Amino acid sequence: MISKTIMARPTEDEYGPYYGKYISLVPHQDLIQVLLDQKGNTVQLLKSISEDRAGGRYAPDKWSIKEVVGHICDTERIMAYRALRISRGDQTPLPGFEQDDYVRMACFDLRQLDELTSEFMSIRDTTLSWLRGLDKQAFQRRGIANNMSVSVLALAYIIAGHERHHIGILRERYLQLD
Repeated sequence: MISKTIMARPTEDEYGPYYGKYISLVPHQDLIQVLLDQKGNTVQLLKSISEDRAGGRYAPDKWSIKEVVGHICDTERIMAYRALRISRGDQTPLPGFEQDDYVRMACFDLRQLDELTSEFMSIRDTTLSWLRGLDKQAFQRRGIANNMSVSVLALAYIIAGHERHHIGILRERYLQLD
């Protein structure tokens, strides 16, 4: 049977300790609905930020708002790719990635914030469509990513928690500077 809702939370043995901080941010409700609600809320927030402000940083050595949005997009792509491979039974260990290198090489500050917002919406729509098509067994499958055992369910939660983490930082550190 194909999953339309994801109510279960991953257990601590389904992900590495580092990712617990993201998973803990996800509310105890249907994960598909959480991801859908996040899309709407994040898009609304990003559309409220002017292009002039989108290149701003809360400290000289921190990412700009555009870089944060780009990082959210990159991370969702990578976590969804890991989950796809694992859900299909691929047991090939998957590498980690260095987020700072990805942000530096992406040149997000040369793009328009509305373009990055559209990219986020597209990625999230793809993630949602794919997750809705998984059956219960697929969510339970585990593989190795970044030298840690991880389940498909945990990767889906990491996507939601990672986005929530960074949007919280945008709200608290970037948008409270007025």
